[in-house]
Amino acid sequence: MSAPTRVSQGTDSDIQELNPILFVTVLAMYFVNVFGNGAIMMIVILDPRLHSPMYFFLGNLACLDICFSTVTVPKMLENFFSTSKAISFLGCITQLHFFHFLGCTEALLLTIMAFDRFVAICRPLHYPSIMNRQVCIQVAVSIWAIPFLHALVHSILTSQLNFCGSNHIHHFFCDVKPLLELACGNTELNRWLLNILAGTIGIGLFFLTFLSYFYIVTYLFLKTRSCSMLHKALSTCASHFMVVIIFYAPVLFIYINPNSGSSLEKDRIIAVMYTVVTPALNPLIYTLRNKEVRGALNRKIRIQLL
Repeated sequence: MSAPTRVSQGTDSDIQELNPILFVTVLAMYFVNVFGNGAIMMIVILDPRLHSPMYFFLGNLACLDICFSTVTVPKMLENFFSTSKAISFLGCITQLHFFHFLGCTEALLLTIMAFDRFVAICRPLHYPSIMNRQVCIQVAVSIWAIPFLHALVHSILTSQLNFCGSNHIHHFFCDVKPLLELACGNTELNRWLLNILAGTIGIGLFFLTFLSYFYIVTYLFLKTRSCSMLHKALSTCASHFMVVIIFYAPVLFIYINPNSGSSLEKDRIIAVMYTVVTPALNPLIYTLRNKEVRGALNRKIRIQLL
């Protein structure tokens, strides 16, 4: 049998009574995500004091978080009260593609943001030449373009599989692992690419990100004599590293775990964490811990109230 015309998404029937509560919770977090990240994008664009590489990439992260949640959350909200919970196979593959595209983009972006902080703190005299406007634009284009091709590999290979039996995936959205459970025939290449390629990229980028922050912290404690300067640098890096940990913890658990068939229940719970919770937490972390962002936001609010 070739690809089904429609795929059914959703959870088991024993939690249907929780759907209204889940709907309100997910909707509330989606609003926090959209309005919080939207506010960050607005102040980064409108406030000249934030026209620096760090806030340029922060604006990219805010845009990315809105897009990342929008790939899955609206359909998830619809499914809470839908009887069929159906999505076309083309729509399913499209959702899978943009999910992996934007997820990989965020991993790359977090690595670049760590490198930006490394250069700014450890190589301050070279920072203007290394992270100039042209370089930042080229890097931004690359970190959006490369993951698109990476996701395209998963999308094409998954769409070419033969599917038989049930067309119901036990997940909130279309992802490679749940679709492989429906496929008949040899799926070893797909599983290998998912576990090895995605795992290698995830571990590699996480290692580079962690290495940047480790070097920054070591440099600050060995070289910095000013307590206020040390506190400011550590505060900025702490907010960045919190976002990194929140993003990578569930991602690495899912895509490096080899027992794909037996871990789908855990995968569903963790997937909700990084598609719903993490994008909503990012603006809260940056606005609560970043003095410049808080100041810019307060200035814009005061201007609107006058």
